[in-house]
Amino acid sequence: MSSLPLEADIIIAGGGTTGCVIAGRLAAADPSLRILIIEAGPPTLEDLAHIQPARYQTHLLPGSTTVKCHVGRESADLGGRAPIVPCGQCLGGGSSVNFTMYTRPSPSDFDDWETVYGNQGWGSRDLIPLLQKMETYQVTPDNPTHGYDGPLKISHGGVFTNVGKEFLEVAAQYDKSRGTTDDPNDMIGVNVYGRWQKYIDKESGRRSDVPHNYIYNRQLDNLKILTGYHVKRVLFEAGRATGVEFLPNARFHPNEQQTLRIARARKLIIVSSGTFGSPAILERSGVGDRKRLQSLGIDVVVDLPGVGENYQDHNVIFTPYRLDDDADTLDGLVRNDKEEIERLTAQWLKDGSGLLAHNGIDAGIKLRPSAEELEVIGPDFTEQWERMFANAPDKPVMWVGPIGVFVGDSSVVPVGKYFCTCYFLDYPEAVGYAHISSVEDVNAPLVFDPKFLSKPSDIALMRWGYKFGRELTRRMLSYRGEYVPSHPAFPKGSQAACNGDTKPVAVGQVNIQYTDADDAAIDEYTRKYAATTWHSLGTCAMKPRDQQGVVDASLTVYGVSGLKVADMSIAPSNVGSNTYSSAVVIGEKAAMDILEELSMNR
Repeated sequence: MSSLPLEADIIIAGGGTTGCVIAGRLAAADPSLRILIIEAGPPTLEDLAHIQPARYQTHLLPGSTTVKCHVGRESADLGGRAPIVPCGQCLGGGSSVNFTMYTRPSPSDFDDWETVYGNQGWGSRDLIPLLQKMETYQVTPDNPTHGYDGPLKISHGGVFTNVGKEFLEVAAQYDKSRGTTDDPNDMIGVNVYGRWQKYIDKESGRRSDVPHNYIYNRQLDNLKILTGYHVKRVLFEAGRATGVEFLPNARFHPNEQQTLRIARARKLIIVSSGTFGSPAILERSGVGDRKRLQSLGIDVVVDLPGVGENYQDHNVIFTPYRLDDDADTLDGLVRNDKEEIERLTAQWLKDGSGLLAHNGIDAGIKLRPSAEELEVIGPDFTEQWERMFANAPDKPVMWVGPIGVFVGDSSVVPVGKYFCTCYFLDYPEAVGYAHISSVEDVNAPLVFDPKFLSKPSDIALMRWGYKFGRELTRRMLSYRGEYVPSHPAFPKGSQAACNGDTKPVAVGQVNIQYTDADDAAIDEYTRKYAATTWHSLGTCAMKPRDQQGVVDASLTVYGVSGLKVADMSIAPSNVGSNTYSSAVVIGEKAAMDILEELSMNR
């Protein structure tokens, strides 16, 4: 690469989900714009690890080149563990490596962004049309809450697994108070069981990621993409962002000198490097808390104490169970079973069907507790329930459902069929932070603490989630017992004791009765196993500046001009869903608003 500065009208620092949406929309809408994406990770074009949905777990294996892992501080709340939070680092970011799980937020989530934090134009009335704009819904026609002409295809995937069917059959008999739905993501109701949709194209069986559907499939001669380069910092002149410094990622460009290069922006710089990367770029650029920056020897451009604060996520546990040998799972694929892979590949290549066109997640529920269940959860959750959920009936407290694979290191468990009952909190109370530790080294570990499980309400909900999921699971026909090493260590003689080789109980069987000692065992288990759902957000929050805000409703960074942030880091508060849909909506909204701004300034 030439050492001369690059020039573009718009520079996007980070080619993740939101950044690619913005780039694709802007480049297609105005061919006169020259747009540059600088992405730290590799390209993803036609790579089977990205386009075949069932291969998502490969991105979490040791040595992965498509995610970056951030290690938090050791915490007593996690049993002394240091939490690890992976995030996508490749073109397309999370959209290229996630579980392809289609989940949309509750309308009140977006309404909170507008009414609670004063962000005009960010309520559900404005953003739901963008959720429709982004999708082609292939499940049913003429559903008024969905879109039918967008870039991303939504379907049930290439097969309806018997594991998913069993879960829904048991739920309909065991939990009759909640009922079922044909569309658990209609953004109208919650607390009903349903067959789960996926970001998978029904016709081709391919992952519906952003790069292949907003960029790679279009002729965008005005868009340049540099993959394998870190953006170090933004450059300012008289308070205006004018360019960026960047350097090679040695992992992908080992033969290039590690020297800084400069790219100049004639109109705008958009930082879109995610919940970890975006605040890090701002801090290295002199935008952040004055005392923190000065302690690192950074010249302060804008004193914004909120940069890197307000970190939020969803806490999850994948509790594993053993299954009958006839169960439909992804275990053979994950174990690199040659015969299984050849069979599934042939089917996928033929017509885009089968388990390769799947994520193992066929069923679930956005769950809200009844009055009786609130009693079981206990008083630690009462205040949060009254404050956040009681008057927001569209907000679930957690998601529960089966995933047909052993989630984790399959090499340490006996060969067989497994599935995990997944339960994750939609609105944990814990709020953490992520800050740089070095101004020069872009690879230096962050000063990071997500504060997982630091609130009693989060522990109480996770305890209930384990019990709730276990009752559904042990009634499924394919159930053959718990994978005991990855369950709570209940006291000897406990009614709750786990069994690694057993048959399902009748649907009408009474629930397991847990003692205080059993609850303590579940809490210890929770602290040992609870982890991230890869749904990080909030560290460049779209809030008023005096409330630790970093950007305003136009996504412009306070105190400077020509600089915006656009990714999940701008979310001022959590969303009760996987974050892919919200990341795309932020990109759609940002692109629309930027085009309007550019038109007004001509």
